[in-house]
Amino acid sequence: MSDSVETLPRVPLFSPGRIWVLASSTFTQLVRMRTFYFLIVFAILVAAASNLDLLYTPAQKLRILKDASFGAMSIFSWLFAIAATAVLIPRDLEDRTLYTILSKPVPRLEYLLGKLGGVMLTIGVALVVMQVLFTGFLFFREVTVLASERQYLESQGEMSAADIQVQLDLIRAQGVQWQLLYALVAIFLKASVVAALTMLVSTFASSTLFTMIVSSIVFMVGHFHKLAAGYWLEEFGDSLFTKLIIKPIVMIIPDFRVFNVAENVVGGEPVSAAIMLSLTGLAALYVAVYSAVALYLFIDKEF
Repeated sequence: MSDSVETLPRVPLFSPGRIWVLASSTFTQLVRMRTFYFLIVFAILVAAASNLDLLYTPAQKLRILKDASFGAMSIFSWLFAIAATAVLIPRDLEDRTLYTILSKPVPRLEYLLGKLGGVMLTIGVALVVMQVLFTGFLFFREVTVLASERQYLESQGEMSAADIQVQLDLIRAQGVQWQLLYALVAIFLKASVVAALTMLVSTFASSTLFTMIVSSIVFMVGHFHKLAAGYWLEEFGDSLFTKLIIKPIVMIIPDFRVFNVAENVVGGEPVSAAIMLSLTGLAALYVAVYSAVALYLFIDKEF
């Protein structure tokens, strides 16, 4: 008679399910912090921009609406990415939630990915809601402007039907188009990189305020460091200063201007799927690198 050996179920070293649980709980935590109240402000802003009736052409009126909407979406997304990510680890430490999570078979990598995923999920949901609101206002404004312009042009009696159609097509070019989604995706990718950067800073920062300040500075530097680097490269060439200072900064800090797809979309410039694919790969690379460095720093922390 052989003795039966009872074996305990093996705990997977890496579990997407555990990451999703952490991400969803982070999403719930951020919602409870009333982070979606800004949607009311966004709706008021879009409504005001859609009803703005200054001395602009019909196409310019639609363009102003798109400019204001995408500008508000971009500002919210990176501000939220910094503010929300900066408070996650300190809040878990204060509530002792971090000790409870890490005392279970949850690797620190999964904890960081779960928190980062929760922030990205919150930003994604908020951007989708804003996009729906914006598209609704834009469509209504487009229909109204087209009807008004058609009536005006026909009442003048100076243009043929073909000429009137050309003028209306110029207005439709500033209306609802599927490429508006490209701008939305680019804004989300940019916010994801900012969130990963903030997560990295929070693993070694001494306070939430310090995390926010450093992340904001790096974000601002990422908008003009290519211009500054171009100037210094022209001045110093391939000098030791360039190798030790300029090139590492350009490589470590992303050029956030490449994510400004909304400017091209609003301006009527076509954005190809290849460009969006390259932006997605670039954002994924920075998120992966920042997350890896954050994990390296987070593993050495004593809790």
